[in-house]
Amino acid sequence: MSEKVRIHLFVSGRVQGISFRWRTRHKAQQIKVLGWVKNLPDGRVEMILEGERERIEELIEWVRKEPFLVKVDNLEKKWEEYQGEFSDFEIRT
Repeated sequence: MSEKVRIHLFVSGRVQGISFRWRTRHKAQQIKVLGWVKNLPDGRVEMILEGERERIEELIEWVRKEPFLVKVDNLEKKWEEYQGEFSDFEIRT
């Protein structure tokens, strides 16, 4: 069984107004990553992800390379203790 992890991300660049949250949710659900994503007033996108380490790393790599109009300038990562608090991946407002 793979290690369960949690990460808090802040993504900056061209990440709002281009369906980035919707595509992120779709990808997360596809690879069974749980948590949430939301736009911040300062133009960044914030995420909390939980799941197997390999799947979390896959989603982070996808965020970095996601080709549809996205331009990631910076990705702040903070690994945290796994809490197991999510049952799905949602878009928050």
